This record gives sequence, C-alpha cells and structure tokens, in this order.
Amino acid sequence: MKYILWAIGIYILYQFIFKLVIPVYIASRKIKKGFREMQSRMQEQMQQQQGFTPPPQTDPADPKHKAGDYIEFEEVQ
Repeated sequence: MKYILWAIGIYILYQFIFKLVIPVYIASRKIKKGFREMQSRMQEQMQQQQGFTPPPQTDPADPKHKAGDYIEFEEVQ
C-alpha cells in the first residue's frame, strides 16, 4: 500500500511540474521578451522623434499681408 501511495504522489507531482510549472515559466519568459522588444522599439522611435526637427513656422504677423491694409486693384471690363 505504501508503494502505491508513493507512486500516486510522484505521478501527481510529475503532472503538476510538466503541465503547470514549466508552461507558466515558458510563457512568462516569452512575455518578458516581448515587453523588452516593445520597449526597445519605443526607445528607437523616441530617439528618431527627438532627432526630427519640424520646419520653422512662418510668423503670422507677416509684414507683407497685414489685415486691414488697403489693396489696390483694377476693374476688368
């Protein structure tokens, strides 16, 4: 009877390790690897954005076109 209980206990321990512990360990490693890759891609994008300089904005108070200035025109007949 003692050997049967030991065999059942070893079988349950074997099933627990190979059906729960090892798959959870492998999945957690894959998830961590995915997070590391995603973080490195985000850092690369941030570096690219920091290196990018937008074109200079034109000043809205452009002396050529002031609002309210009189513009001469000729009538076309």
